Amino acid sequence: MSEDEIDLEDEEIIENANLCDACNEFTGHQILRERPVGEGRDVLLKCDECGIVSTLEIRPPKLIRVPFILTEGPDSQRITIDVDGDEEFRLGDVFEEDEKLWTINQILVSGERKAKRSMAGEVMRISALRTDMVRVKMTLTRGEQSDSEALLVEYGKTFTAGHLMDHNGETWRIRAIHTGEGRTMRGTVESQDIKRMYLHEPPQLEHFEPKTPRERRQAWKEGRLGFNPNPEVAKEITKKGVTPSNKRKQKRPRN
Repeated sequence: MSEDEIDLEDEEIIENANLCDACNEFTGHQILRERPVGEGRDVLLKCDECGIVSTLEIRPPKLIRVPFILTEGPDSQRITIDVDGDEEFRLGDVFEEDEKLWTINQILVSGERKAKRSMAGEVMRISALRTDMVRVKMTLTRGEQSDSEALLVEYGKTFTAGHLMDHNGETWRIRAIHTGEGRTMRGTVESQDIKRMYLHEPPQLEHFEPKTPRERRQAWKEGRLGFNPNPEVAKEITKKGVTPSNKRKQKRPRN
């Protein structure tokens, strides 16, 4: 038998445990009577150890209005949310509001000081970003011109460098993805980890058209130019078996 199992066997289970002022420790109590008071209740208890009778007042926490700034993509809104006075907020906490998920990214307490955590009663303002949707910044380059835009996508959506993507009815190639720790030109990154994506306009079809007779013959051969009713025959084939005019005939030796 392990030490943990022995500890569990020796552990005493106390029913209706509460701090007894007379015993100065948590002891078991009998519930003699309960009486509703507003949204809470008063409970009359009797200590199992000393027999002292006391009243336990159970009240719901006082509601406190906390100002929030909720940012969704490029838009932000200020609202107030009623929370329990004993609620604690921490950076990174996720909560639901207006059927959307939000992540706390800033907590300000008295004196406009930033804090990593705080009780509701000490909070001056909380800022949060929408979590289930992420704003991805992009730089789109066409020729020598570059423009900056942003894309609102689902949290966890993946993008792969080197792949094609559609944006505003146009096709772009993801040249690179910047994550804050560096750039990747091949890897796959989730939307919430992307600092910026670099998109280039892919070459047009004209870029791949054959430009020399040799490239054109090869394109016809591979079927990239469709059906060729009058194929161009390579010069090597047309001149096969034909003696060049500039080549002199050899004289036969005389007997």
